[in-house]
Amino acid sequence: MKTFGTLLVLFFISFSINAQEFKFEKETINYGKVEKSSNGERVFVFTNVGDKPLIIKNIQSTCGCTVPEKPEKPIMPGEKGEIKVSYNTKIVGGFSKTITIFSNAKTPRKMIRIRGVVTKGISLEKEKSLLSDS
Repeated sequence: MKTFGTLLVLFFISFSINAQEFKFEKETINYGKVEKSSNGERVFVFTNVGDKPLIIKNIQSTCGCTVPEKPEKPIMPGEKGEIKVSYNTKIVGGFSKTITIFSNAKTPRKMIRIRGVVTKGISLEKEKSLLSDS
């Protein structure tokens, strides 16, 4: 019975691995700590591991502060593609956002994530006054 259970688990694992037609280098990008108004653009890189062209039909984010940009052309088998994500770093505080990708893959909906913390940083005026006081 244990052997049957082990074989069943291995079958489902191998099926789920083969069912995915695109694989991301990272499914979560951690911005870490970034200063307010700094560059909020990051890039998710993926590879089409299927045997047919991969078409990204749509990409949605959980809020308007995160703007994803999908590839316009199909990604051919074995080729890499990119999804650019811009987060509004004018919003101070921690963030964790989900981006949902809709495609023609065997698993048509895939989720990737970004997270990090936007800090106030120090303004140039405050820095100048601190330097002049010393």
